[in-house]
Amino acid sequence: MPKMKSHSGAKKRTRKTGSGKFAVKRHSRNHLLMQKSKRQKRLNRTVITAKTEKRTLTALLPYL
Repeated sequence: MPKMKSHSGAKKRTRKTGSGKFAVKRHSRNHLLMQKSKRQKRLNRTVITAKTEKRTLTALLPYL
């Protein structure tokens, strides 16, 4: 049986926390930060994904 492949797009965007949940970094935090409002920057932090996404992410990332 060959190895399963991880989804390379999901692999770059998600990480697993110590408790086994998946964390994703939101968009709009890389460049052009001076013209973005404080609220917009504050809301774009790392978040824990919903419980309903766990099965999908586990299928996309079997070795994470």
